Amino acid sequence: MQIPNADRAVIDPVKLYGYLLSHNHPIGRFKAAFFLTLGYSSEGWRQLETDLRSQHLSQDATRGNQTRYGQKYAIRATLVGPSGSSAEVVSVWVVRTGEEFPRFLTAYPEGGR
Repeated sequence: MQIPNADRAVIDPVKLYGYLLSHNHPIGRFKAAFFLTLGYSSEGWRQLETDLRSQHLSQDATRGNQTRYGQKYAIRATLVGPSGSSAEVVSVWVVRTGEEFPRFLTAYPEGGR
């Protein structure tokens, strides 16, 4: 199944350059090291946004937990980075209660957080 209204997905830029691709964030820096191996950088965060939209949101999702905030979904798919390297990545999304479109929560390498 695909995430409902994936074409309307919201990806907060701060989640990308301020967390996933930040070498200074206390938790994100570990993810940033991984994404760097694929060729992503905090300066080039728009490329990660584009690739999540084209390479992940078009793939099947697994319905996760329903929380008080909304319905979570996870997509496990290959992500090919700007360097040409690829890896299996999990992206996590939520359709908030009262909304009809997904919001990006996080991403991490398959098998790790």
